[in-house]
Amino acid sequence: MRLLTDLRLPDLPARIEAVAPGIEVVQIDNEVGVPAGLRGDALFTTGIPGPHLEALLAPGVGVRWIHLYGTGVDGFPLQLVGDRELTCSRGSTATAIAEWVLAMLLADAKQLPSSWVDAPPAHWYFASLDALAGKRLGLVGFGAIGTAVARRALAFEMSVSALVRTPRALPAGVECAADVESLLADSDFLVLAAPATAATWHLLDRGRLARAKSGLRLINVARGSLVDHDALRWALDQGIVAHAYLDTAEPEPVPAGHWLYTHPGVSLSPHISWCEPAALERVLALFFANLERFVRDQPLAGRVDPDAGY
Repeated sequence: MRLLTDLRLPDLPARIEAVAPGIEVVQIDNEVGVPAGLRGDALFTTGIPGPHLEALLAPGVGVRWIHLYGTGVDGFPLQLVGDRELTCSRGSTATAIAEWVLAMLLADAKQLPSSWVDAPPAHWYFASLDALAGKRLGLVGFGAIGTAVARRALAFEMSVSALVRTPRALPAGVECAADVESLLADSDFLVLAAPATAATWHLLDRGRLARAKSGLRLINVARGSLVDHDALRWALDQGIVAHAYLDTAEPEPVPAGHWLYTHPGVSLSPHISWCEPAALERVLALFFANLERFVRDQPLAGRVDPDAGY
């Protein structure tokens, strides 16, 4: 069995050999291209397609399974998948991202870092800080990230509502929202944790943001395309959205001089909420587990539906 990959990760062939002995690993040099007559059973690649992806997925190569390094698939040409199995390392970043979301919630409620002092303040012992307990957190999307965020928010005694694509039983303490409009109207904090698809493009437009609860705090750890940024700027200027914590935006990277850098109601980070020391290992662990399943002809985890887009 042969695995093709255009990734250059430390010790990858040796680690694959340890997980699935006997698999031949062929690493594609993106500077050289795909050798003539190349054959392979599986492809380990990134969600941001390399220059030779189409050649690697040509019918004559024989790839039957594609695994994407990472979780997002919106940058991958899903039309090339055909009848192959496509999987990703879904859930590998959920813990890190959920912790980042909680950091934003707490920083907002406790006015950090603005409440630190470097000179005698006007008042000691008193500040108009807020609390998370009793506030309502709305989640758009309830996959691995949404679930991890909800679990932590419930520990802070927040009320949690989630909007899911298909109504289903949710964990204890999590309510199922009827639609995005009602979720916006009820939420003190709204977290975007849904995939970027045609159905979620500009999900938060001016019409929907106009119906949001006044003073809403928006946190986006999904994709920038879920938000109409012109509408967000309007909602911020109107005071409908009190603050937006954005780890992702549209476009990325955000160009120099863009209003997102300077608006007082925006805290922008460069798509880093997933970062942690074990991030690479978490991603690879899911790939290695799927590789073992593939060798044993067992069902794969983290399957992507190309028609649904996630």
